[in-house]
Amino acid sequence: MNHNDRPCIDVCRYDDDTDWCFGCGMTKREKKAWKRVPAYREAIRAALPLRLEALSVEGHVTGPGAGKKHRE
Repeated sequence: MNHNDRPCIDVCRYDDDTDWCFGCGMTKREKKAWKRVPAYREAIRAALPLRLEALSVEGHVTGPGAGKKHRE
């Protein structure tokens, strides 16, 4: 797996409670581990779909749309 296979989509906005990124689901710590410890990549990637689903159920915009400014 190379750097281009990373789940990060450059949204980098985080939920205050979970520290999960609204764009990809990774935490800041996992983003660092992705670069430094390739052995963790499979476990990190496996956790992301459920995290993004949980954020979505809570009413958050996830994925690429999370990077767009929303009117309140």
